[in-house]
Amino acid sequence: MAALAWVAAGLCLLPILAVVIAAATSGVETVSGLAQTVLPRYARATATMVLIVGLGTAIIGAGTAWLVTMTRFAGRRLLEITLALPLAFPAYVLAYAYTDFLDHPGWVQTTLRDLTGWGPRDYWFPEIRSLPGAAMMLVLVLYPYVYLLARAAFLQQSATAYIAARSLGKGPWAAFFRVSLPIARPAIAGGVLLAIMETIADFGTVSYFNVQTFATGIYQSWFSFADRGAAAQLALCLLVFALVLAALERGQRRSQRQHMAGRRFEVMEPPRLTGWRAGLAIAFCAAPVLLGFILPAGLLLTMGWDDLGLILTSRYWGFLENSLTLATVAGLITVAAAVLLSFNSRLHPTKRNKMAIGIAGLGYAVPGGVIAVGLIVPFAAFDNALDAWMRQTFDISTGLLLTGSIWLLVMAYMVRFMAAALSAYDAGLSTINPNIDAVARTLGRSPTTMLRGVHLPILRPSLLTALLIVFVDVMKELPATLIMRPFNFDTLAVQAHRLAADERLAEAAIPSLVIGAVGLLPVVILCLSLGRGDKTERDFVPEPQTE
Repeated sequence: MAALAWVAAGLCLLPILAVVIAAATSGVETVSGLAQTVLPRYARATATMVLIVGLGTAIIGAGTAWLVTMTRFAGRRLLEITLALPLAFPAYVLAYAYTDFLDHPGWVQTTLRDLTGWGPRDYWFPEIRSLPGAAMMLVLVLYPYVYLLARAAFLQQSATAYIAARSLGKGPWAAFFRVSLPIARPAIAGGVLLAIMETIADFGTVSYFNVQTFATGIYQSWFSFADRGAAAQLALCLLVFALVLAALERGQRRSQRQHMAGRRFEVMEPPRLTGWRAGLAIAFCAAPVLLGFILPAGLLLTMGWDDLGLILTSRYWGFLENSLTLATVAGLITVAAAVLLSFNSRLHPTKRNKMAIGIAGLGYAVPGGVIAVGLIVPFAAFDNALDAWMRQTFDISTGLLLTGSIWLLVMAYMVRFMAAALSAYDAGLSTINPNIDAVARTLGRSPTTMLRGVHLPILRPSLLTALLIVFVDVMKELPATLIMRPFNFDTLAVQAHRLAADERLAEAAIPSLVIGAVGLLPVVILCLSLGRGDKTERDFVPEPQTE
């Protein structure tokens, strides 16, 4: 098991090493020029995006998770499912929809001018193609990371600590902020970190809104300047930034330990919110659903209504089949590798094994295109060397065995989204008391049997969360797919990008809608599963002040 865990970590490290080598062996002329001109702008824009997205996803994700899990109000059951729906949409799709809706020739401003008689210069309207606009698009699609992980953590909490705080005179909200929220903080921090990693690596949204970040700088150096060394050096800046964030987050919770207390005997009736409190709870939970899913889906449906029949064509069925195949295979392989890495580190908590987990999670900070090239370079060299040896020895041409194959593309997905699977799985693993492992081992359970018979059943919500996140992320992934996909193997994301790049937004709305529709099913399944855990496994609910 340890060997397999290190193989997974090594595969994740391979493209990053290739990028590091490319950065170290390249000249610094382009980067020096960028440092004197646009590099400070890249740093400021990236830092601002990180701050807005981090705060926005933490507030929306943790707040909505608490309300739908720990209180009762009208529409809660529906909202606990629909709150995860924006995860099915990529941020660049929301950017297309809201630009068509809010831009100067869009419906909102056109209606405003028709009603008031104003001219284009007679009024001020927020610019959607801006840094705050790009950050808002990312918040709307990334807050479900925090919501799903925080909700799973709230469902798995024990009542013991909360009841102790209440018995010591703490009020409901004080007990929540002093006990329940700190216990769920690893899951919340993990979700926020995932959102931040996705933000600093995002290219589609910021490029469409003309926001200059490190990600756009990497692609400009790569494709506009044809300087891959400079692109690799900028990618290293992103990587260092991500490592600093991860180190700060881990250092903050290094001394904290919390475990599930086992079966609880005290039952606390969840409070029912009424009146204006219920109205505020409904509004707070419904707003991100409306802005992050219902409104964009309606706009895309309106844009693509005339071309809706394209969904039934064999061509689009081929795009759907390719997307589902890649997402399913990549999701299963990535989650399996994450389980191996985390379980091996739990069995043998050495610095070496913890380092393996850190290495495996590095890829989330690197843009997908950079990971793709980092894999293509060494594997293309291997294929060429093998082909030359086979020609010389056996007069047989093997061609490109790995380069341009589906399996190499799946490896890129695993590298890119391993951190997502690790964060989701580790959030649940941290709640299992180590004494459970000790009891299982004294009863003769082998590590493999303990994993299969003890850990995996307990961590079913976390496993489903990890699988869902990877599945939907692969459905939406664009840069690595564009570079590494086999010949004539297009996905829905590739088709949407191709049409949007040609300003054919009405046609691009069709594959974008299909991506969202495919993502709905796993989201609903996951939320229904967590809802069953809400009924059968949780014996308490803290009672917020309702007076």
